[in-house]
Amino acid sequence: MTTRPADPDIPGPFPPGLFAGHRYAVLGLGRNGAPVVRALAAMGARIQAWDDGQAARAALNAGPGDAPGITIAPFSTLDGFDALVLSPGIPHLLPAPHPVALLARAAGIPILSDADLLFRAVRRAGSRARFAGITGTNGKSTTTALLAHMLQAAGIPAAAGGNLGPASLALPLLPDDGVYVLEMSSYMLERLHDLRFDAACLLNLTPDHLDRHGDMAGYRQAKLHIFDRQGPGDLAVLGDNAATDALCQDLRARGISVMTISGSAPADLTGADGTLRDTTGPIAPLAASPALPGAHNAENAAAATAMALALGVPRAHIPQALRDFPGLPHRQKPVGAIDGIRFIDDSKATNADAAARALGCYDRLVWIAGGLAKAGGIADLAPYFPRIAHALLIGRDGPALAETLAAHGVPHTLSGTLDQAVPAALDAARRTGAPVVLLSPACASFDQFSSFEQRGRHFAALVEGIANTQDGNHAYGDHG
Repeated sequence: MTTRPADPDIPGPFPPGLFAGHRYAVLGLGRNGAPVVRALAAMGARIQAWDDGQAARAALNAGPGDAPGITIAPFSTLDGFDALVLSPGIPHLLPAPHPVALLARAAGIPILSDADLLFRAVRRAGSRARFAGITGTNGKSTTTALLAHMLQAAGIPAAAGGNLGPASLALPLLPDDGVYVLEMSSYMLERLHDLRFDAACLLNLTPDHLDRHGDMAGYRQAKLHIFDRQGPGDLAVLGDNAATDALCQDLRARGISVMTISGSAPADLTGADGTLRDTTGPIAPLAASPALPGAHNAENAAAATAMALALGVPRAHIPQALRDFPGLPHRQKPVGAIDGIRFIDDSKATNADAAARALGCYDRLVWIAGGLAKAGGIADLAPYFPRIAHALLIGRDGPALAETLAAHGVPHTLSGTLDQAVPAALDAARRTGAPVVLLSPACASFDQFSSFEQRGRHFAALVEGIANTQDGNHAYGDHG
């Protein structure tokens, strides 16, 4: 067994040689793949890597931390490799397997998530650090960041990553009392072989990524992989629409402790009535946590608290950690105010369920929505339509969203782009007296932007640009 760092209380790099003699194929060299290549090579593995984009290949060649043993070349066979690490967005089953995934199947080698390789590296390095995993259709990024914040505030070494922030293998080696907090997408969960979570959470399930998983049953099954290999002493946390009786019974039959959580209904740990409480009594008032508005964030707070308590955070530390949590960019983040009208960036809302959580926080608003709509569009948002003073629609599927709004009598304008929608939204807010302009698109961003982050940053820049040209009072928020 390779020795640990000299000071076991300080996170550090993984020892070299952990994967000496191993050979990995890595396909996709973006935010996930490039760090994986460098981390594996630094741990002694031999890597063949490829990306169809020349820029990604060039960036890997030019990037810091290069190590011997990296070959950049397309794949004709995977014979002789230990595993294929496929970037999460590249399919290995549905809607059609990538040709390199078929090569892996032909060679009889596993297709892995880098989260699995992190688990192997931690154990090979001799660390008994624990693993917490969070998944769900919505809320998992906030819950991941909040749990890591709670752990760190209590003096427990913690590192957060996965689908949020750094790739799993870019995280440092933690000591025995450390906790890895990993946001797990369905794409990552369907490629786990060894990783066992000491605490695992399924927040919620609404239709998403159905092309990748076939149908809702396939999507749910992918999410349930977060509980694989859990056993006695481990914790499973289940949100409102995930906690079926059958699932709870199955988990408990395996000796797993099950805790139900909710933001608005009775549960083992709930944020109903604005107070976070469990079966022993109140824990913290949620109104004191400005970065966690709405019932959906009460659910996120309940989930993070349930896991934090199980991982050793003292109960008395929870209220202060909730108050101090700064929130995440592009999740109902104030980015400015003009003449008392607040502009809120909720660009992370890439489906209707996520947008519903934001719409429910404001009694009267001007709404900016649109992009690449998910299955079902925005029809399920009808209960929130009376709150909308005016809607500005952007992106490819703006016209489809307009049809839904027209059918419900919601005033709306097809703006096409954010550049057109933001000034029009300000005019509409002034005209109608709505105190909030909310960007909560209910759609993916890829028709006009490279990511929801870029969409949110552009929104914030437009707000700031308009404010700088206005004579009225204005202020700026955190642009993230």
